[in-house]
Amino acid sequence: MKNNLNFSIIVPVYNRPDELLELLESLDKQTNKDFELVIVEDGSQISSKEICDQFSQSINISYYYKENQGPAIARNYGLSKAKGNYFLFFDSDCIIPPHYFEELYKELSENFVDCFGGPDGASKNFSDFQKAVSYAMTSFFTTGGIRGGDKQIQKFYPRSFNLGFSKKVYDELGGFPITRMHPGEDMVLAIEIIDRGFETKLLNNLYVFHKRRISFSKFYLQVYRFGKTRYYISQIYPHTFKPIFALPSLFLIGLIALLILSIFKPVFIAPLALYSILIFVDSLLESASLQVALISVASSITQICGYGIGFLRAFYRHKLGKDEYGVLKTGFYNKE
Repeated sequence: MKNNLNFSIIVPVYNRPDELLELLESLDKQTNKDFELVIVEDGSQISSKEICDQFSQSINISYYYKENQGPAIARNYGLSKAKGNYFLFFDSDCIIPPHYFEELYKELSENFVDCFGGPDGASKNFSDFQKAVSYAMTSFFTTGGIRGGDKQIQKFYPRSFNLGFSKKVYDELGGFPITRMHPGEDMVLAIEIIDRGFETKLLNNLYVFHKRRISFSKFYLQVYRFGKTRYYISQIYPHTFKPIFALPSLFLIGLIALLILSIFKPVFIAPLALYSILIFVDSLLESASLQVALISVASSITQICGYGIGFLRAFYRHKLGKDEYGVLKTGFYNKE
C-alpha cells in the first residue's frame, strides 16, 4: 500500500452548510488533489447538497443523505461508501492548509503508518473568540498540551477532527464504536487501534485549523461532555487513565474552596488571580492580542471547570450504580 495510496476523506455534516463551504474551499486549494471526498449529511434540516454540487467539477466528491444517527454512524456509513485504501476524517468546521495532502502522501510513502493524527489550531482569520477557545483546548496550562501536538507523547491517540487510518485497520475494527456515548468515539477507536497492535503517529506538520464552538454555552457543553465520556473510557480502559484527567475536577474543587475562603480573607483569591495572569500572559505572547488574551482567561476556566464537572458527575452517578451510556458491562467492541 505504501506505493499505492488512495485517499478517501469522510466528513459527516449536520446543519452546517456554511462551515462545509469553507472546508470544501480549502480542499479545492490543495496542491495535491488526488483524493475522493465523501460527504455524509446526517439528517440535516439545512441541506449541504448545493454546496457540494458547486465543487463537483473540481473535487472528486460524493454526497449522501441519511437519517440522523450521530457522527460515529455517519462516519461508518461514509467508510462503507469510500473507494480508497486509506481513510481520512475531518470535522466539518475544519479548514485544511493547502500543503496537507502533498505532505501526507510524501510522509506515508516514506514512513508508512497504519494510523496517524495531526494537531489543530486557530487560523489568523478566526474570530477572537475562536482563537481563545483554540488556546484553551491546546495550551499546556489547560490540557497539558495533549491536544496541541506535544511531541513528547509516548502513545498518540488521534482525534476525529484530523485522523487517518488504513484499510487494514478498518477491516480489523469495522470503524467507529456504535454507542449512545458522544463525544469520545474517536478516543475509543484510537485506544482499540493501539491495543490491537497497530502503530499510531503524530504528524505535527499535518495540522488543521479548527473553528470549534461559537459561544461560551456551546463550548461549556462540549467540554462537559468530554469530561463525562473520559470517565467512562477510563473505566473500560483503565490502562489509559492518567492523573492529568482528574486535575480539572481537583481544580474545580479547589476553586470553590478558595472562593468561599476569600469571603472571609480576600488573600485566598490570590492563586486564582496568579493563574489567570499566567493564562493571560501566555495567550498574549501567542496571539499578540489583548482581546484574545482576555477571552482566553474566561475560555480556559470554562474549559477546566466544564470538563471537571462532567468528570465528577460521571463518577458520582457510577457510584450510584448508574451507567448512562450502557457500556460499562459490554464495552465498546465485540472482542470475539
